[in-house]
Amino acid sequence: MENPDVRWKQRFSNFSKSLNYLEQALKIKSPDIVQKAGIIQFFEMSFELSWKVLKDYLEEQGFEDVKSPRAAIKQAFEIGIIENGHGWLELLQDRNLTAHTYDEEKANEMEQLIQNNYFPLLKKLHLYFETKING
Repeated sequence: MENPDVRWKQRFSNFSKSLNYLEQALKIKSPDIVQKAGIIQFFEMSFELSWKVLKDYLEEQGFEDVKSPRAAIKQAFEIGIIENGHGWLELLQDRNLTAHTYDEEKANEMEQLIQNNYFPLLKKLHLYFETKING
């Protein structure tokens, strides 16, 4: 790592930790409602850190209008950091709904979306930045 003080690299470390917790939680066979709530919470943390890593990295690269998750995602898609822009926008939309999820049916639905759709997107972004750091 050339400069460990670069903001996106610092934030990436936290993103790595939260994504690891999410990955561990997703390995639970038949999670109960409390465990599903934990999965959703780790997903929320991982997403928040993922878009902020994107924002910090894009700003370091000279992009200025990336202050919101949507703007950072769109810019990252335009320059090829992420491939599935539509999937990321769905992730953003569902992330915004998780704060208002209070019933078990919605928790079950979100757990499946996280497992099948959103975790793979976050993992792929993680791999992109891990490659940037480790070469």
